[in-house]
Amino acid sequence: MTLQEAQIFFQKLRTETTKKPEIKVYNQFIDILKKLENREFSTDEIQSIEEELDSLNLKSNPENKKKFFKKAFSKFEGFLKDTFSLTSKGHYTNLSVSLGILFGVVFGVLIGERFEKSLGLSFGICMGIFIGAYIGRRKDAQAKIAGKML
Repeated sequence: MTLQEAQIFFQKLRTETTKKPEIKVYNQFIDILKKLENREFSTDEIQSIEEELDSLNLKSNPENKKKFFKKAFSKFEGFLKDTFSLTSKGHYTNLSVSLGILFGVVFGVLIGERFEKSLGLSFGICMGIFIGAYIGRRKDAQAKIAGKML
């Protein structure tokens, strides 16, 4: 399946449904496919992308379309990240904030032993979010400068 065929396929699916969650997934696919079309790739790279689109088996008729296409989108994003080091906008920010919350809870429990537990937890989570967002924004900016962001 070529990039244009996939784009047309998702535009057709988008017009056939009225469910907002499905439309959102289709729009994400369409957005990434448009951005990939505008990038410079060698013929081998384009062929590998098209093979990956074929392997996702997008033309099957799943019972739960939203779940199926969301999984397919995650796989496709993972393929782009692993193969071409391409990330979507806000990828590192989301990842870093999640990790910041995780480590913030641990840090908050350690602080909470000395002071009040709820105060330690809330302080740890807030600091984790702040530090995670800061690190993630910097990594996203670096990826954008390097041309690795879709």
